[in-house]
Amino acid sequence: MSSRTLNIHRGDAEARRFDELTDQVIGACIEVHRVPGPGLLESAYEECLCHELSVRNLAFERQVPLPVQYKAVKLECGYRLDLVVKQQLVLELKAIEALLPIHEAQLLTYLKLSGKTCGLLVNFHVPALKDGLKRIVNQFPDLSAPPRLRGERKNFSL
Repeated sequence: MSSRTLNIHRGDAEARRFDELTDQVIGACIEVHRVPGPGLLESAYEECLCHELSVRNLAFERQVPLPVQYKAVKLECGYRLDLVVKQQLVLELKAIEALLPIHEAQLLTYLKLSGKTCGLLVNFHVPALKDGLKRIVNQFPDLSAPPRLRGERKNFSL
């Protein structure tokens, strides 16, 4: 087996792990949205989602400090990642009228600053949660991965 074949296999396995993790987290988000529905504050959805992730035995950190690296100086500017699941998946939670391109840019910047690969932008203030989900990927390392995992932004469809 050539090393290229080996790399493709490893990339596919990594892509599958991200897919499985995002599927589990999206399932938790759907449950949180289903029970109270739209209309709560972002902080309430964060509390509910933390509970749901705990019930599903998914390790997470909340309100993770995110320093800004500027000209080889690490600056504490007060940025925080809402949630990081299994030290891999960044969740940026919203409870707003509509997601805008600036929200995607915000999550992509957070991914770059944190060195993480994958994030979910979740807006709970929508009638159907599928309309409030976006998966953002930052520079997936293996070019054998599908286009949606190579840094291309795409709406998530359920």
